[in-house]
Amino acid sequence: MSLKTTLLATLAATALAFPALAEGTIKVGDAYARSSGKSAKAGAAFMMIENQGDADDRLIGATSDVAARVELHTHLIDDNGVAKMVHVEEGFAIPAGETHMLQRGGDHVMFMGLTGPFEQDAVVPVTLIFEQAGEVNVEIPVDLERQDKGGHGSHSN
Repeated sequence: MSLKTTLLATLAATALAFPALAEGTIKVGDAYARSSGKSAKAGAAFMMIENQGDADDRLIGATSDVAARVELHTHLIDDNGVAKMVHVEEGFAIPAGETHMLQRGGDHVMFMGLTGPFEQDAVVPVTLIFEQAGEVNVEIPVDLERQDKGGHGSHSN
């Protein structure tokens, strides 16, 4: 293999190893997706979204071929103490210099009408859509075994 080919291969491998970046402003890390089982019709994705830019941004949508619909959701507690999942049409604010967690029991990307089961260690391609940064393509690994590290509740999927 020539030096040029080796350098190009190294550069490509290095680029794939880093979290997704949108023009150096949005960093997506610690992402994973899950569903409740092979027959599940819905699934969810969780991740850390860091705005490394100087301007506030907002996650306003997401798309993926793995589901008929992809929406931004959160959990709200009603007057009876029951958690309900709701669509957040306005999206999630990502202030400049801050990190927003999409996590079980809180904000998350919801996949409805899955086109196939989520298999352990598979990869879910997702396009996150931001007001300022535009589209950010991420490859989210499926982790059906991951436990909630933060003690922030669980997701029913």
